[in-house]
Amino acid sequence: MHRDGDGWVQCRCGSKHWGLHGAAGLFLVRDGRALLQHRAPWVHNGDTWGIPGGARDSHETIHEAAIREAKEEIGIIEHLVEPLEIFTDDHGDWRYDTVVARAAQGLEAHEQNDESLDVRWIPLDEIDTYPLHPSFAKTWEELRGVLLRLGF
Repeated sequence: MHRDGDGWVQCRCGSKHWGLHGAAGLFLVRDGRALLQHRAPWVHNGDTWGIPGGARDSHETIHEAAIREAKEEIGIIEHLVEPLEIFTDDHGDWRYDTVVARAAQGLEAHEQNDESLDVRWIPLDEIDTYPLHPSFAKTWEELRGVLLRLGF
């Protein structure tokens, strides 16, 4: 299905980013662990770990886009997600918004399509030992600060 946000943006940072209207992802936390997705080798920056996310459509809020992408990629159930804060990596002409959210105990996730090899709860203090998606790796320390401030 083609969505109006699908497409590449050549960012002034020198990188190409997916999402004509920016992109959004969902960072789920529970019991000192984060739910990360092992991206399939064939996707952009594949065979790395990150959060489910993708292009935001023109009519979507940040929350709507992040939840839609997580449903599509890892099969979450929306009412088991409590959004807490939005962390923004703003490049000026493109941005990635991360919805930081608490996952209820009953929330389960699994590989929903061929974009994922694995979905796993990873202890927060072990995240940086995984081969991370380059953009996620770049913002991880700032995002970790948000998590600490929120009490995780």
